[in-house]
Amino acid sequence: MSTAPDLKFAFGNFNYICSTVSLTLCPLVGGPDGIEPVCYSRNVRIADTLIFQPSTLIIHIIALIMTAIMIYHIRSKYTAVGRKEIIMFFYLYMLVTIMDLLLVSGIIPTASNLYPYFTGVHIGLISATFWCLLLNGFVGFQFAEDGTPLSLWSIRISSLVVCAAVAFLSIATFNHVSPFDPFHPVALWVVFFIFNGASLLIYVILQIVLVVNTLDDRWPLGDIVFGIAFFATGQVILYVFSLDICNFAKHYIDGLFFGTIATLLSVMMVYKYWDSITKEDLEFSVGSKQNVWEVKELMADDELAQGRMYQQGPPGGGFGFGGQPGYGQSNFYEERY
Repeated sequence: MSTAPDLKFAFGNFNYICSTVSLTLCPLVGGPDGIEPVCYSRNVRIADTLIFQPSTLIIHIIALIMTAIMIYHIRSKYTAVGRKEIIMFFYLYMLVTIMDLLLVSGIIPTASNLYPYFTGVHIGLISATFWCLLLNGFVGFQFAEDGTPLSLWSIRISSLVVCAAVAFLSIATFNHVSPFDPFHPVALWVVFFIFNGASLLIYVILQIVLVVNTLDDRWPLGDIVFGIAFFATGQVILYVFSLDICNFAKHYIDGLFFGTIATLLSVMMVYKYWDSITKEDLEFSVGSKQNVWEVKELMADDELAQGRMYQQGPPGGGFGFGGQPGYGQSNFYEERY
């Protein structure tokens, strides 16, 4: 049975965290060979390829499928407020999941010269995703009208800048580019935990204010609460109970498995919350076209019935209204169209 190392959580230090759970940056910080977790999920060999974290790999694939479904539903809501803005968050989450899949599973091995660069981009995408979510929190306040170039490009450009800056910081730290040091990665630690956490916290506060002050319905608060609960539970499992889970499950799964599930659930609650606070103009909705055609068919039936009434005339006589002969069906459509 694996036991926890004699380490404590410390500001600016990944030693305790990486000894508990296998993050993508752990092989690149804390020592010449990185930091290896005390207990981690079993590996499997598929077609002469060693796959790490196979259970987590399955969750990543499920996450990609679920994200694609959510993106499809967002794109189908053509007139929903903030549709183009929120979809950027889900695209970024999909990119993060793909990078996580490649790095955690060992498809890109830690011994590869490209591993530090892929990891740097991965960490940059994580920060860009939190940043994009933060900016989406302001969309509902209409500081800039949603869907306009100002709203869209401010999110795109700033998210790209955040991604590039954090990726550069990460790569410089991994490669020991002065003044960054992989043995004391304080700046990277601050970005990874404080910057990302602050972005999420501000987003949550903004959405609570938005719901309380502008919406009559309070049910979206439940989506926010569930999203926070899922994310917080995942983080606690990931950084606190991963070692216990790994030992209990005999190395078949670890905290990374449940942390990935919790993150997916929290992202799904972001979608559920956005969907609950946005209304679509049914006049322009694709789903309402069927109803429009049904109304037209009913109108045509009414017109046809009226034409027959004119053809038959009033009871007991062969004349229509005003003493005029009743219109036949063919005459009715000729005059109508």
